Amino acid sequence: MPDAHLPDGIRLQKVLASAGVGSRRVSEDLIAAGRVTVDGEVAVLGARVNPETAVIHVNGDRIVVREGLAHLALNKPRGVLSAMSDDRGRPTVGDLVADREERLFHVGRLDSDSEGLLLLTNDGDLAHHLMHPSFGVLKTYLATVPGPVAKDVGRRLLAGVELEDGPATADAFKIVQTQGDQAIVEVILHEGRKHIVRRMLAEVGHPVSRLVRTRIGPVRLGGLRAGALRPLTRPELAELHRLVEGTPTSGPIDDDMDPED
Repeated sequence: MPDAHLPDGIRLQKVLASAGVGSRRVSEDLIAAGRVTVDGEVAVLGARVNPETAVIHVNGDRIVVREGLAHLALNKPRGVLSAMSDDRGRPTVGDLVADREERLFHVGRLDSDSEGLLLLTNDGDLAHHLMHPSFGVLKTYLATVPGPVAKDVGRRLLAGVELEDGPATADAFKIVQTQGDQAIVEVILHEGRKHIVRRMLAEVGHPVSRLVRTRIGPVRLGGLRAGALRPLTRPELAELHRLVEGTPTSGPIDDDMDPED
């Protein structure tokens, strides 16, 4: 829909080209083939849109077309707070992005002793949905624990363990490596209560000495070095939007839904 500042809007093929979908000619072909929708309706050649408000999908994937939005993956180092500033002068995530022009914020948290993947953005709508527990975006963690790990530990976590604030259930669990008196285990879960991974593993007799988040939905930590950033790819963004599109089944976000793992 055009607005007062864009009386006729911007041609859709130009918006798609600017978003990296392809050249204007490629974008025109996609529109002509009926593979582009705007605000839920199949687009037509010659359509004009307001990129600040239009919801555009290509082949069913959401395309981010608003200018000025940043979506970043950070490998948060151990000892850095998941905060944009700290009155006590402790190192924060904000220090790692201090040279960027955007006003970024972190999506969820990792506690100071944990490390790994953290998303940063200035896209409030996407961040709100990603933090909402009803969408169940899976997160993957590697935890170093005392070994060996008994075979029934995985079954107990998958069945659910009782914590002081209620039961908690892992979506997946596996033993990655055992060496001497230590083991590395992978835990996948969709909820984000405070210290949930540490508390679950402690409950089954394996307190965590190191915790690394390696994946959030489609976004993987990969070889990103500690303290480094990278922009999310277009497929990663499209998949994140796919995961959170729809209506949440529970109430609005409160502070307890901003997890500190």
